[in-house]
Amino acid sequence: MDPTVPNANLQLNRMSKRFGGVVALNQATLHCTPGEVHGLVGQNGAGKSTLVKILSGVVRPDEGEITLDGQTLNVRQPADAIAAGVGMVFQELSLIPDLRVSQNIFMGIEEPDRLGGTSAKVLRARAYDLFDRMGIDVADPDRTVNELPLSQRQMVEIAKVVARNPKVVILDEATSALGRAQADWLIRYCRGLAAEGKIIIYISHKLSEIREVADRITVFRNGVNVSTSASEEQSVDEVVSLMLGRNMGRLYPPRESGIKPEVLLEVDDAVVGTRLRGVSFSLRRGEILGVGGLTGQGQDELFRSLYGVQSGSGRIALEGKSAQIRSPNDALDIGVALVPEDRATHGLLFPKSVADNITLSVLPKLLGMGFINRVAERGVVRNAIDRFSIAVPDPSDPVERLSGGNQQKVVLAKLLATQPKVLMMFDSTRGVDVGTKAEIYRLLRELATGNSAILWYSTDNDELINMCDRVLVLRQGKIEAELSGDLITEENLVRAAVGEAIQANRDRGIDARSGTAPLATAQEP
Repeated sequence: MDPTVPNANLQLNRMSKRFGGVVALNQATLHCTPGEVHGLVGQNGAGKSTLVKILSGVVRPDEGEITLDGQTLNVRQPADAIAAGVGMVFQELSLIPDLRVSQNIFMGIEEPDRLGGTSAKVLRARAYDLFDRMGIDVADPDRTVNELPLSQRQMVEIAKVVARNPKVVILDEATSALGRAQADWLIRYCRGLAAEGKIIIYISHKLSEIREVADRITVFRNGVNVSTSASEEQSVDEVVSLMLGRNMGRLYPPRESGIKPEVLLEVDDAVVGTRLRGVSFSLRRGEILGVGGLTGQGQDELFRSLYGVQSGSGRIALEGKSAQIRSPNDALDIGVALVPEDRATHGLLFPKSVADNITLSVLPKLLGMGFINRVAERGVVRNAIDRFSIAVPDPSDPVERLSGGNQQKVVLAKLLATQPKVLMMFDSTRGVDVGTKAEIYRLLRELATGNSAILWYSTDNDELINMCDRVLVLRQGKIEAELSGDLITEENLVRAAVGEAIQANRDRGIDARSGTAPLATAQEP
């Protein structure tokens, strides 16, 4: 349990919350002090997000008390929390897509002019002033949010909270959608806010990041906080063991490469929009091919074009046959599936049940005489829940009730039910707890050692290093380097991402600028 902190001016005591038969919090406590970055970790479903949603007025507790600056808070809705000085950056963004960036940031605090309105010019100036004070360059404040990539939307969400000058800032997986440079900025910015005397509650599944930014770390498990300690007092392995209630063993499965000679997917001179400028590569059956590089270097365009979401030029071949992919249905029909980065927007139908989401991609196969074969449907759902260990009391429950990790398992289950030949992963483990990540890694390794192949973009270099047989590093829309075997290192990934040549590549006959190594050479250990 959290030890008593004499000068804690934010206290959550004896917090309990049930959702139907599920106990989300059970007499949990959290004490935070001014000028502190307090890390909050735990598996998805451990209770940490429920706790901060209670503090931010999104969820009402069944029991418990909140005090801030010695005053008891009666937080019944988000407006109460904001008025008390609590600001929360949500993992699932709260922005309104069709409004401008500036409108989203200052909604409710517009400071109307003499005519009772606020002009776009005034809001734009205020937004630029805020960005300057925060030390960021986000986007044109006059652009609508739906025009922005996910990483920039996340930065706008952060700016929206900061604009209200809160006493307490809660960040729920705020770096999961950010690139490395943006995440580094946020860590520095949090330390600066703490130096001003604010309380920062920082939730992340990236334990190395938590240890870097947090003064203290509280571990949640099964709705209870099981440990609070200074960040330097416990190793990552010890924190993981506390999260799981056991020793986890290996996070990444053994590298048992089952790469076969057959080229499964071939991409030749892919050009998409202005960002992807002539990318060529081959993916063999049984291979996990990573895609790295700084964000915004053409990775999104590559994956969207291979899934038929965005048009481009070039040649795509699957199993030696040219393929025309004009829509996701075309992609799924030939055996190409995509697990997106934003499961809430592009991966799931939140109001629908877990069962409906799992079977959505295979409904035509379940039809007979114009009706859904309910026996076959239940079999698909039950097999998926068992295979992916999806924690759900009843498959008829809405998928939005599940934890983030279990939601991502549903996305995977839905797509793997189509039995894809090529599974594309686009930063798909962001916001997923370490235990669920281990399960996903094991499933993907099993898939790759079968007859399928995986194309995997990740902003987490550890994933690329430990899971991929080869990695293509994109820079300015082209392949800057192709790494394999012992060349897949943190240093080489970073050097290639920023355009520095890798000597080891030239020594082994790999052109770091074009990535045009013979396939056999690229696979050498």
